[in-house]
Amino acid sequence: MTLLGATVVLLGVLVNLVGTMGFFRFDDVYSRSHAASLTDTFAAMIIVIGLMLMVTSVIIFLKLCLLLLFLVFSSPTATHALAQAALHDGVIPRKVK
Repeated sequence: MTLLGATVVLLGVLVNLVGTMGFFRFDDVYSRSHAASLTDTFAAMIIVIGLMLMVTSVIIFLKLCLLLLFLVFSSPTATHALAQAALHDGVIPRKVK
């Protein structure tokens, strides 16, 4: 299980790296926050699931479950708050061609 967990964690790290490239590729704050939020949430979920596969203690497993639940709800909410703040500050979304 440790090898499978380490592989899943590595997959999460790779997803996060792809998201970072997408973050630098886009040109406005809304596209960047969208790319960062999707890949960041997904990568964090994959990493936590990989860690769940590696632990042997039930209490640590339950703590990781709570962390996963927190990440699922807080990361999209934080991205929405950042986008709302940018809109409130007057950042106009770029028009799609």
